[in-house]
Amino acid sequence: MSPAPARPGAGGPSSSPPRIRAVASAVPEHSLPQAEMRRFAQGFFAADLPALPRMLEVFENAAIDARQLVRPIAWYATPRSFPEKNAVYVEEVVALSERAAQRALAAAKIDPAELGAIVFVTSTGVATPSLDCVLVQRLDLPRTIARVPLWGLGCAGGAAGLARAATLCQGLGRAVLLVCAEACSVTFVHADQSKSNLVATALFGDGAAAAVLAPGGEGPAVLGGFSRLLDDSADVMGWTLRESGLQVRFAPRIPEIVRRTVPEVVAEVLGDYGLRREQVTRFVMHPGGAKVLTAYDEALDLAPGQLDHARAVLREHGNMSSPTVLFVLERVLAEPPPHDGVGLLMGLGPGFCAEGAVLRW
Repeated sequence: MSPAPARPGAGGPSSSPPRIRAVASAVPEHSLPQAEMRRFAQGFFAADLPALPRMLEVFENAAIDARQLVRPIAWYATPRSFPEKNAVYVEEVVALSERAAQRALAAAKIDPAELGAIVFVTSTGVATPSLDCVLVQRLDLPRTIARVPLWGLGCAGGAAGLARAATLCQGLGRAVLLVCAEACSVTFVHADQSKSNLVATALFGDGAAAAVLAPGGEGPAVLGGFSRLLDDSADVMGWTLRESGLQVRFAPRIPEIVRRTVPEVVAEVLGDYGLRREQVTRFVMHPGGAKVLTAYDEALDLAPGQLDHARAVLREHGNMSSPTVLFVLERVLAEPPPHDGVGLLMGLGPGFCAEGAVLRW
């Protein structure tokens, strides 16, 4: 039997590493200053946290000026059911994803018909069919496109998504669209009066980002991705499912884990590509929080200013979970490209795990 003819525009495995042609972001309209969020938390947690006056310092220590939310702050003052919150998640994540993807495709000058796959990353709500089905139709992508939804990677999702998108791009020999979108704020559980919920209230925001990878063109090459999973660490970060929704769970020892494990992980990853830590000129780190960024500085002996973009994203948007590292990458790509520069992109998330990619300009 003769093989079927190739479809128009079909590619094949590429021998060269894929390139990041464009990254674009989108945030919701409701911008909330950190001082206003602090006042909200002060009233909400007052009856159940005796040490609240001291604990409220987390809002100042978070190094966040503002973040954007999918609903006005008054919406969060009323208890909401899981179905009600999830409906908001679906509505807003689709809208943010569509805006970010349109911007990325336009900036990359890629015709949607050229796409071979879409990777859709999220963790703050649930939907079956997955929301990439909606995006394919709204963006009028090929109905033959390979859909790869990734759920549950949390703050590591953007880095993992980029690595998976690069693998698909190289294997298919066609452009790939990556979309990461979260509505962290709608996971707020009214019945949760814990310190973890207080910290989450001080830290998380909402947003989306998209990236387009292609077999050729301008932009940094993705040499490859990496994953590292720590055994017996599921308690460090994740969700606990309650009747009222997804309850945040994370441990205060994350900065200590960064200091202890990241130097070895980075050395191993770079060694796989014949590179050394000293050759890395761009560190594109997910800004999980101010203490996490300080831990990166110390663990990798970074020069002052090397995480400025990560700190700026945290300051202006808070931690948006999976898309946040792409917000950082967007700012890095807006700079003049370094000559023969090496980049390391990384995020940490539930598992507990490290996910990332090695870049080269």
